[in-house]
Amino acid sequence: MTALLLRLSGPLESWGTHSTWNERDTESVPTRSGLIGLIAAAHGQPRTDSLDDYRPLRFHVRIDRPGTPLVDFHTVGGGRGAGQTVPTASGKYRAEGKGTLVSRRHYLADAVFTVAVSSTDPDLLDRIDTALRRPHWAGYLGRRSCPPDGPLVLARVDEPLVWLHERLPLCRPRHNGDDTVGVDFATDQQPEHHDERIDEPPDDPVSFDPIHRSYRTRAVYRYRRNLPASLCAGYGIDYLDALTAVLETHT
Repeated sequence: MTALLLRLSGPLESWGTHSTWNERDTESVPTRSGLIGLIAAAHGQPRTDSLDDYRPLRFHVRIDRPGTPLVDFHTVGGGRGAGQTVPTASGKYRAEGKGTLVSRRHYLADAVFTVAVSSTDPDLLDRIDTALRRPHWAGYLGRRSCPPDGPLVLARVDEPLVWLHERLPLCRPRHNGDDTVGVDFATDQQPEHHDERIDEPPDDPVSFDPIHRSYRTRAVYRYRRNLPASLCAGYGIDYLDALTAVLETHT
């Protein structure tokens, strides 16, 4: 099966699944809703449009670097006059001087993920590839405050699991003397002989409509695989040089 390889990296990422109220959480890996939102934004698709075109997409995530959990403390709505404070459930506004709400927003700092986006529809992957390289609206890593660094789109490949397991460099240093390194994966396609963790996040989007936003749960299979330690390419320029060398060979 053909797939599009994406690299999701930035100072901050946040992939929430229970972020309706004041505690804005994040999952430890990119969510299906966040990835489809990234793609839909690149296409310039309004939130009220149907998401059926993206139903065939499958995502296989390699956790190159899990990042560090970070919680940012916010206050919302303070110092505003009557009619400009935070809305209430009744459709009115909180009283002047009592409009401040506390919000805690969870992030992953310095995380790096490599994602194989696959589909049985090659035309769909072509459209996604074009849109992500020349986006209508800038994408972000779960929240608007989390822009990605580059490169975002790596390559269009066959045998994406071979690329994730054997070819693409890891953004982490190699420990001296180790021949292999344990790397975690998350996928919505059940691996062969899987007997490890299965999550069921509510992150399969039915609609992004702000008034009728809706999601379904899905199965996410988590597993760990020992990869060759030679894939560890360090950070910064060293990692980008190793990544570029592999991709140029593929091209």
